[in-house]
Amino acid sequence: MEHLRPVFVLLVVGVFMESQQRDLFPVTEAVLDLAPRAFGPSYPSCLSSAIWLLLSLEPREAVLDLAPRAFPQAASYWKERKDTSNVPQNFKPEYAMAVLAYSSQGPLHMQPLHQEFNAAVREAGRTRDSYLSHFNFKTLHFLLTRALHVLKAAEPARCHQVYRGVRGIRFKAEIRKPVRFGHFTSTSLKNDSALRFGQDTFFSIKTCFGANIKNFSFFPDEDEVLIPPFEKFKVTNFTQAQGRTMIQLQSLESSSNHNCEYVKEKRCKTRRCVFNSGMSSFSSGPQHLYLLGGVLLMASALGAPGFL
Repeated sequence: MEHLRPVFVLLVVGVFMESQQRDLFPVTEAVLDLAPRAFGPSYPSCLSSAIWLLLSLEPREAVLDLAPRAFPQAASYWKERKDTSNVPQNFKPEYAMAVLAYSSQGPLHMQPLHQEFNAAVREAGRTRDSYLSHFNFKTLHFLLTRALHVLKAAEPARCHQVYRGVRGIRFKAEIRKPVRFGHFTSTSLKNDSALRFGQDTFFSIKTCFGANIKNFSFFPDEDEVLIPPFEKFKVTNFTQAQGRTMIQLQSLESSSNHNCEYVKEKRCKTRRCVFNSGMSSFSSGPQHLYLLGGVLLMASALGAPGFL
């Protein structure tokens, strides 16, 4: 509990108290579990097939979650920063723009993309049809998942100690039980940054699948580590005091029942799928197509403002 105790003490004694404002924001209770309805594949063995199938999406389906909201802003921002950012090997421009789009706030009159996206991710695993027919973020989910894989592989540290503050939800959890967040989860390497986002539930997390996205975020000062939906944790501490909940999590492994669902549906139908794990990286030859390059062109053709 060494990472959790100092922050917990500060909260209890009221250093970060916001009691005069708390009544304005109702707090709900939720159970932290394995998020069985969530969709969280890691695409470990069907990467190449997934790329080509996503490229074959109908144009409007492919850009539904990319335009016109966040990707034009992300593309413009990345164009300015790409030459000064520390880009790992095999980290494609489309990965950078996916992470930037996820971290953007978007227009003031619209819900941020990451909120709508994560709400859909939390429900897309209910049934196979939920993903295949009703999940409109296939491209973004794939790009964001691959971005985290490549960033994580380039990091010297295997795991990160991170923090997450939540406002408006008081989570319940059982010690020693396995749990998942079930969506892409923003955390910070700095506990003071995490506290600014909320104090109703505060997490201290040891993540071994989350990747540092500081160099690909609109808010680099937050030192954000993004955790993928498929990472599973063990609850090592659960404490409640003064109307606040403190939860400590230790990474266990990845957990997903939905790997390659789109590939299975489009390529294999009812027969058994066999994937070549040796094709788990992009080809570097001339036949390689930049996934988002085609998507950006389609978005432009569909009239997404300010794309080109």
